[in-house]
Amino acid sequence: VFPCGRKGTMMDNRFATALVIACVLSLISTIYMAASIGTDFWYEYHTLSPAENVSEAGRSIWEEFFSKEADEKTYTDALFRCNGTVGLWRRCITVPKNSHWYSPPENDMTTNCISFSLSDQFMEKYIEPGNHNSGTDLNRTYLWRLQFLLPFVSIGLMCFGALIGLCACACRSLYPAIATGVLHFLAGLCTLGLVGCYVAGIELLHKKLPLPDDVRGEFGWSFCLACVSAPLQFMAAALFIWAARTNRKEFTLLKAYRVA
Repeated sequence: VFPCGRKGTMMDNRFATALVIACVLSLISTIYMAASIGTDFWYEYHTLSPAENVSEAGRSIWEEFFSKEADEKTYTDALFRCNGTVGLWRRCITVPKNSHWYSPPENDMTTNCISFSLSDQFMEKYIEPGNHNSGTDLNRTYLWRLQFLLPFVSIGLMCFGALIGLCACACRSLYPAIATGVLHFLAGLCTLGLVGCYVAGIELLHKKLPLPDDVRGEFGWSFCLACVSAPLQFMAAALFIWAARTNRKEFTLLKAYRVA
């Protein structure tokens, strides 16, 4: 829904087109942002020797991964060795469907996930992952908390902007489109901050826990959706603000001309 024209005036087709495009961009960015939050492919690990998952050592790694007492180092090691993926809310590894020693080791694999609890999201990170006596790593702690909070702030701002747009339509006014544009701009900043926090957090983690030689890590498609969402939000914000300000100027000039 986009803000309607001022009562008693005709909105130029340029403004209507700009508002329609802005609304479409806003909708797409909201869908992308929601999809990225709800999926588990922000970062992916690929090991060159997944057959180790069925060995005794491999089995103990992924059994510890699902333990409630698993710390950051424990579940990160499992992600390294078991083709893991990490999202904002869950972490997943690839394990054999049948864990018996006599089962064939190849092909029959499945992905199992475990969610980060709310306390996990606000838990302190340590200078040496897994060592509670090493002190708190403030950088990683606050980066982790921000990457959890910022996407919800971003979606909230866009939803609030949509609500303002609906109210503007009811009032038949174009001016609130400026507020909608500002809210989308702030949402874009939050999304951009989320992407930056996530990248910085991953880089700092890998400095503490370097990737093994036979493991490759890469950002996944969920992360890419968030990256695409940010510029869409900025473009929608620019169109909303441009349409409102330009239409306001033309209305002022038209009013002055009629008075003259």
